[in-house]
Amino acid sequence: MALHFTSEQRLDDLLERKFVLGDIPGILWTPASAPAPLILLGHPPLGLHKMYPRLVARAQHAAADGFAAATIELPGSGDRPRWATAEQARADLRRAMKAGEPVSDEIIDALTLPLVDKAVPEWQAALDALLSLPDIGGPVGYSGGVISIGIRLAVVEPRIVAAGLFAGSFVPRAIFEEARQVTIPLHVLLQWDDEGNDRQAALDLFDAFGSKEKSLHANMGGHTGVPQFAGEGAARFFTRHLK
Repeated sequence: MALHFTSEQRLDDLLERKFVLGDIPGILWTPASAPAPLILLGHPPLGLHKMYPRLVARAQHAAADGFAAATIELPGSGDRPRWATAEQARADLRRAMKAGEPVSDEIIDALTLPLVDKAVPEWQAALDALLSLPDIGGPVGYSGGVISIGIRLAVVEPRIVAAGLFAGSFVPRAIFEEARQVTIPLHVLLQWDDEGNDRQAALDLFDAFGSKEKSLHANMGGHTGVPQFAGEGAARFFTRHLK
């Protein structure tokens, strides 16, 4: 897939370039100190437009540490074509949670596995294109987003050497098994009172990771209450492994 830049703007010392990879929109942020190692910014399937303020803030923090950052639109999100199976799975999830019922394995699988199967090869194609650019020097880290996508990438993509994961989404049993194959260094954030997350499942998942170096950082508060200093710990983690 060919990468074509569609726009660019300067944000202080950061160059922001929007691109399309085939028909997949994405954004690349590069610091003045290029060529730079790259951090892939994962995000929930809410659309790049909606996530942009948070993504650009993360890119600015990455640039301050000497990293480039990039992201792509997830399948079925933003301006990409609607995905009937994903819409149905999300509706089933909302209905179960509203009724106070446990979320079944069937709903979790339908919600997550097709997304992982489609998104991970797209992230790999983006990596192919981005690493061919003169201002990206490697190595590569993956940060945040849907934890199942991060797990699959950590297993299948040897160019990713470290990952920062956010324990805040439902993980299918099949992905749980894949977590045992993860061997790269991990920095995992957990919000202790996350209303949409099963804390015990998050702890079991952390236990399952096969990495020799893995650290769990738990903070009080709900899903969106991640303290600012948590980002500083993640930044030090990436500096340690990508510099």
